[in-house]
Amino acid sequence: MKMNASPVIWQRFFVTVLVGFLAACASAPDKPKPTDLGINPALMAVRNVWSVNIGAVDFALSVKTHANQLVLASTDGTVLSLDAKSGATIWRSNIGQPISAGVGSDGQLVSVVTRNNELVTLKAGQPVWRVQLPTQVFTAPLLAGGRVFVLGGDRSVAAFDAQTGQRLWHFQRTGESLVLRQSGVLSAVGNTLIAGLSGHLLGLNPLNGTVQWDAAIATPRGTNEIERLVDLVEGISRAGKQVCVRAFQSKIGCVDTNSGRTEWTQTSIGYVGLSGDDQWVYGVESDAQVRAYKRSDGAAGWQSDRLRYHVLTRPLVIGRSLALGDDAGWVHLMSRSDGSLLTRVATDGSALVDAPVQVANTLIAVTRKGGVFGFQPE
Repeated sequence: MKMNASPVIWQRFFVTVLVGFLAACASAPDKPKPTDLGINPALMAVRNVWSVNIGAVDFALSVKTHANQLVLASTDGTVLSLDAKSGATIWRSNIGQPISAGVGSDGQLVSVVTRNNELVTLKAGQPVWRVQLPTQVFTAPLLAGGRVFVLGGDRSVAAFDAQTGQRLWHFQRTGESLVLRQSGVLSAVGNTLIAGLSGHLLGLNPLNGTVQWDAAIATPRGTNEIERLVDLVEGISRAGKQVCVRAFQSKIGCVDTNSGRTEWTQTSIGYVGLSGDDQWVYGVESDAQVRAYKRSDGAAGWQSDRLRYHVLTRPLVIGRSLALGDDAGWVHLMSRSDGSLLTRVATDGSALVDAPVQVANTLIAVTRKGGVFGFQPE
């Protein structure tokens, strides 16, 4: 049999194999038993004030917030905006195709990508333009400065005019290592577009896609494609000009986005992104150990084993707490000062799609079953 498939097809094959390998590891019979949650400490009073269902979500949904609104989507093509205080629907639309990535929003326009690799942009719930993309997309589009930026599954970056859909530029480096079928890093800091390509964080000129700086977080090692995987994952922690990111199952690190200098890196074996405040960066290891690192130099702070071997989302900094979701539908709140558990609240029993988000005094959690839950302190 001739193996004449294109490099892109083989890249997708290797990624699929990797995902299958990780899933098999997760379901292996000798997988450590999750730590017993025990009695809820209930040191904080939190209540569920509203809930709605938007339909099942089987992609890495990124929930966007603007003022008191949430913008989100479900797999079947539904895109909608909710009032974060009440859960009431502001507008709702269906683009007619299943969604693979989203949502991106600047408060006026909303963009998603379909499984047919079509970039769709809506205004007030009505599609205004559609553009066919040359690659799969797993990262929510970024809307900023009158442009829609897209990070491809091949880690190419493209910019489109937000009003017309006209492609403005396209950037791709050759010889990129294997990448993940999960959300990568795509964000804006000031006048710089930042994107994760392999183990590097790049600062791009949003006007033309030229590279302004290139900061290394992790370097590929090993003898095969899987061992050399160092892709950056979605979920950054920003404080001023500094951005901290995670390289899949290898390191975390912080970059000065003015100069492009890597300030520090630390070995950290995890696969979900980071959160932080002006003093600390918080992350979750693969075994669900939650750790704090000094933002200034990466020195280790506290670590908590209280949720060990549960499958956790990246954390959210909210007030004096960190909020993390798990694969059983719980939202855990732990102290930012020492990692002790404060309380937990239930959703619908299915895994959270990503870290909770905060709008004013409401904590929002979205599950794989499509449940959207609004929690508030009492």
